[in-house]
Amino acid sequence: MVDEQPQTGMSASLSVVRAAVVLVVFVAAVAVLVDVGTRPSVSGVPSSAATTTVPGATPTTVAAGAASTTTTAAHSSTTTTAAHGHKGSRSTTTTTIAPSSVSVVVANATSTNGLAAHYTTVIGAGGWKMGTPADAATTEATSAVYYAAGFQEPAASIATTIGVKPTQVLPLTTATPVSGVTGTDVVVVIGSDLASTTTTTT
Repeated sequence: MVDEQPQTGMSASLSVVRAAVVLVVFVAAVAVLVDVGTRPSVSGVPSSAATTTVPGATPTTVAAGAASTTTTAAHSSTTTTAAHGHKGSRSTTTTTIAPSSVSVVVANATSTNGLAAHYTTVIGAGGWKMGTPADAATTEATSAVYYAAGFQEPAASIATTIGVKPTQVLPLTTATPVSGVTGTDVVVVIGSDLASTTTTTT
C-alpha cells in the first residue's frame, strides 16, 4: 500500500478554497430553497382565513391563501374557492339557495290519508315555501324528491330531513307522478315506505 503524503504548498491551499466555495454554494442553495418553500402565495390574498356572509345564505369561510369570489343573486349566493399548489390548482363552487325562495309541493302517493299535509308541515318547518298538499296520480312504494333544474341541493336537503334516500332525489320530468306542478322547484312524493313510519291525525 502506498502511503499518502499530506499536500503542501499551493495544492493544499487550492483544496481549502474549493471546499470553501462548495460550502458557500451549498448554503446559498439551501437558503434559496427554504425561501421559495416558505414564501406566501403570489395571489396577494392575506394569509388569514376570510369569512363571507350573504344575507339569507350560509356563511362561507375560505382557507388561508385561497382566492375567493362571492356573487349574490336575488335569493342565492355562489362562492367559488380556488387554491393553487405544487400539483396544479383546484376549484370548488357552492351555491346556496335560501329555503324561503324554493317552492315545494308534497304529494301523497299512498292510500293513507293526511300524509301530504303532515309532510308539508314537517318540511315547512325548515323555512321552505310550501304549496298546497296534493295527491299523486299513482300509488308509489318508494318515496322520492324531484327537483327542477338548479334545485338539486335544496331537494337533497329536504330528502335528508324526511328520510328519503339520496338515490331517490331525481330530476323533475313529465314522468313525475304528480300533475299540476309546473313551475314548482321541488316535488316530494310520499310513498308507502314513509307511510309505514308516519303517524298522522285526521
